[in-house]
Amino acid sequence: QVQLVESGGGLVQVGDSLRLSCAASGRTFRNYAMGWFRQAPGTERVFVAAINWYGGSVNYADSVKGRFTISRDNAKNTMYLQMNSLKPEDTAIYYCAARNYYTISVTSREYDHWGQGTQVTVSS
Repeated sequence: QVQLVESGGGLVQVGDSLRLSCAASGRTFRNYAMGWFRQAPGTERVFVAAINWYGGSVNYADSVKGRFTISRDNAKNTMYLQMNSLKPEDTAIYYCAARNYYTISVTSREYDHWGQGTQVTVSS
C-alpha cells in the first residue's frame, strides 16, 4: 500500500517557477514507477511526466518538454516536479501517481495509487 500527498502548488505569474512535491508513505516506495498528471476545469486528466523506479528513465508530455523536470529521491520517499517558464495553459490540479511496476507508463488508468491533487494557477 502506498499513500501519496502532493504539495507546493500556488498562484504564480507567467514565466515564474514552482516546484511540486509528492511525499509517499510505505516501505515499498522505491519499487514504484511514478508520474504526474494534471486536470484543468472541464477537461479530462492528462499525462504530464513520468519516471521509472530508479530515476534513470523519464518521459514528458510535449506541452511541458524543456520546461518541466521530474525527479525522485527514494531515500526521502519523495518525487518532485520542477516547473519553469510557466504559462496560463499550465493551470490545473496536479496529481501525483504511483504504479505497482518498475517501468514508466503515460496512461492514467495504468497507475494504482493517487494523491489528492494540488492546485497550480498561472495568471497573465
